[in-house]
Amino acid sequence: MTYNFPKEFAWGTATASYQIEGAVKQDGRGESIWDRFCQMPGHIVNGDTGDVANDHYNLYKEDVELMKGLGHNAYRFSVAWPRVMPSGRGEVNAAGLKFYSDLVDELLAAGIEPYLTIYHWDLPQALQDIGGWQNPDIVGYFADYCKVLYEALGGRVKKWITLNEPFCTAFLGYYSGMHAPGVNDLSSALLVSYHLMLAHGEAVRLFRKMLPDCEIGITLNYTPSYPVGGTPEDEMASRYQNGMGDRWFTDAAFKGGFPADMIGLYKERGLTLPDFADISKACEKLDFLGVNYYNSSGTRYSKESWPLYAEGVKPDAPVTDRGWPITPDALTNLLVYLHREYNVPKIYITENGASYNDVLDMDRKIDDYNRVDYLRRHIIAVNNAMGSGVDIRGYFIWSLYDNFEWAFGRYSRFGIIYHDFDTLERIPKRSAYWYRDVINNNGLD
Repeated sequence: MTYNFPKEFAWGTATASYQIEGAVKQDGRGESIWDRFCQMPGHIVNGDTGDVANDHYNLYKEDVELMKGLGHNAYRFSVAWPRVMPSGRGEVNAAGLKFYSDLVDELLAAGIEPYLTIYHWDLPQALQDIGGWQNPDIVGYFADYCKVLYEALGGRVKKWITLNEPFCTAFLGYYSGMHAPGVNDLSSALLVSYHLMLAHGEAVRLFRKMLPDCEIGITLNYTPSYPVGGTPEDEMASRYQNGMGDRWFTDAAFKGGFPADMIGLYKERGLTLPDFADISKACEKLDFLGVNYYNSSGTRYSKESWPLYAEGVKPDAPVTDRGWPITPDALTNLLVYLHREYNVPKIYITENGASYNDVLDMDRKIDDYNRVDYLRRHIIAVNNAMGSGVDIRGYFIWSLYDNFEWAFGRYSRFGIIYHDFDTLERIPKRSAYWYRDVINNNGLD
C-alpha cells in the first residue's frame, strides 16, 4: 500500500538547545536551571551534564550539512534564553543572538526551513533565583525575551512555537521533581502551569503585532490514557489522567480555561490553587498546534493513588528500550480527537521517535531496524489521520542525533544519527538513510 503526503509537507527532525549545544560558558552565555540541576548529585543518570552535549554551538555548520545531505526540508530547534539574555532580562548578549542568526542563515542557504521554539525548558538561573515560573512577573520577562527574538529573526523565521511541553515544565519540574528546578509540590506546579499559559498568550499577542505575516503555535505533549477495566471508576481515573496530562493545557490554549472537573478534583484534594482569573488570556488564535507523541498508556482506578485515583498500566504492546509501549494507532485516534474536539487548525507532529541502545558494529554502522519499524508505523498513523480529515502539515523525528536526554543523560539514544560523546563524531544510522528515502518519495510504499 502507498502512503502519499502533500507536496509542501515538512519533513525534518527536532532538537532542543540544552540537549545539543554545549558551550555552556562560551561567549557570555548565562547559567540555566539545567546547568544547576545537573550539578546536584542523583538527578541525572551517570551524573551526565549538557556542558558539552553535541557541541552544536561550534559544529552547527556540520550539522546543517548533514541535514541537507539527508534531504531534510525543515528543522525544529529551540533558543536558549540564557544564551540570548544571560540574566533573563535586561541586557542582550550579542554573541549569543548572533549564533541563532547565523544558524538560521545556514539553514535557509541549505534549503531547510527553520521552526523555532522560543522556550524548551532552559530558564535562566537568575530568574529562578527570584521565583522562576512561580513569579507572576515571569510573564513580562518572557514577553521581553520574545520581543528580542522577533526583532532579530522575524524576517527570516516564518514558523514559531511559544512553549514546548508546558506539562513537563510544570509537572515534572515542580511536582515530580524529575526535571529542573526539582521542586516537589503540586500546588506550585499548578501555579506554574497558569503562568506558563499566560506567558504563551502574551507572546502570541505580541507576535501578531510584530510579525503578522508569520505563523505561531504551541507544542503540547500527549500520552493518551485509556481505561483498562470497564467500570465507571476506571473511566473516571482515565478521564482524570487525561485531564492532568492532555486536557489541562489544550483547554487553556484553545478554550480559554482549565478543565472544570480537574479544578474540582484539585480542590477536593486540598490543594492551594490560584484563582485563574486571567486564564482566558491564554486563548489566542493560533496558526497551528504542535503535537509531541511517543506512546499511549492504560489506566485503572486506584483509591490510594493521589491525586488522580489513577494507576498506570502498560498496554499489551512491544516496548522501546526506554520501556515505552509502541502504540501507533493511538496517535491516529489522538489527532482525530484534537481535530474534532478543539477545532484545531493545522497540526505538525513536532516530536515522534524511539529510544534504542544503539551500538556501532564492526563496520562502524548502526542497523537500527527497530527504529525504522517504529517510525514507519507512526508515519502511517499520521497518514491515516489525514485520511480522516485532519490537516497535518509536517512530521519531525525526535531526534536529529543522540543527545543529552534530560534526567536520562547520555543513556537514552533517540537520534537517527549516532553521536560519539567522546569524539563528537556523527554517524548516520540506517534510519537516517531510510528517512531520506521517505522524504525523497514524499511518502511510503
